[in-house]
Amino acid sequence: MSAMERPSGQQPTTYDSAFMKACRREPVPHTPVWFMRQAGRSLPEFLKAREGIPMLESCTRPELVAEITLQPVRRHQVDAAVYYSDIVVPLKAIGIDLDIKPGVGPVIADPIRTRADLARLRDLTPEDVSYVTEAIGLLTAELGDTPLIGFAGAPFTLASYLIEGGPSRTYERTKAMMYGDPDLWADLVDRLAAITSAFLKVQIEAGASAVQVFDSWAGALAPKDYRRYVMPASVKVFEAVAPYGVPRIHFGVGTGELLGLMGEAGADVVGVDWRVPLDEAARRVGPGKALQGNLDPTVLFAPTEVVETKAREVLDAAAGLEGHVFNLGHGVMPSTDPDSLTRLVDYVHTQTAR
Repeated sequence: MSAMERPSGQQPTTYDSAFMKACRREPVPHTPVWFMRQAGRSLPEFLKAREGIPMLESCTRPELVAEITLQPVRRHQVDAAVYYSDIVVPLKAIGIDLDIKPGVGPVIADPIRTRADLARLRDLTPEDVSYVTEAIGLLTAELGDTPLIGFAGAPFTLASYLIEGGPSRTYERTKAMMYGDPDLWADLVDRLAAITSAFLKVQIEAGASAVQVFDSWAGALAPKDYRRYVMPASVKVFEAVAPYGVPRIHFGVGTGELLGLMGEAGADVVGVDWRVPLDEAARRVGPGKALQGNLDPTVLFAPTEVVETKAREVLDAAAGLEGHVFNLGHGVMPSTDPDSLTRLVDYVHTQTAR
């Protein structure tokens, strides 16, 4: 089955939603909108629900996950929900000693640096993340015709966290392994491709209507290095979930020079950050792909008329695209006024109503 054919078990109402149609590059009643990190710290109801609960623990509580995932759908009337989780959840589930430290991000207690360390990256099973299956079951029952987007971290981004031991600005240890021991690097990202694929499959089989692969840090790479060292593992991930027939989105930050390669890796939708206008992004990606993006998240701190002007620029740049999903060029910032997001959704829907 191709990724754009209708899966037999999928709800017709979800399949025919504006978001799913845009991903398939079909005519839509309006441009669909959702936001990366829409379920998060910008919402007072999120802060209340998660009060006193560490991030990774919150990801393992199905009822809490469902509630947090639904909050922005209720508040903003977005066209898709995105599953509340974190890209390091599958690593934690297979026994990697890590934590998400406030203000820092994922921190790995014992980084992966040698071939012997690969043994710690065992296969992920559905039983390892049974709470994901349970949470998505709760969600699909509540969401009705609103699609749920599952997600996972791409092999390169997960590898960079594992090797560096946490977030990095330079990725010096990651690149040292990539360039200096390409065989070890290939085996590492291969193993991570299998883990990522398994995590996505769990989400799709539980009821996710689409999936997004976050290669958050791929923008640190030159195109030649991306093609040689990273793209093969990404291809394996997209190929692994292709038989399910759900739209596959590929997103990274600072990836303007990589957009064509990211589309080539197998995604149906290529996410674009705010640095490249969507009409230029379409030229770089080439035909046959929908695009997602790409309002600068900081614009939301400006007055409403400025937000609308900048959103209009995005819509104008997307006017000739076969398929467009409106989003920010990166995640919602924690101090964003939630009302500005609600107004933005309404503006895009009103301006693009057909």
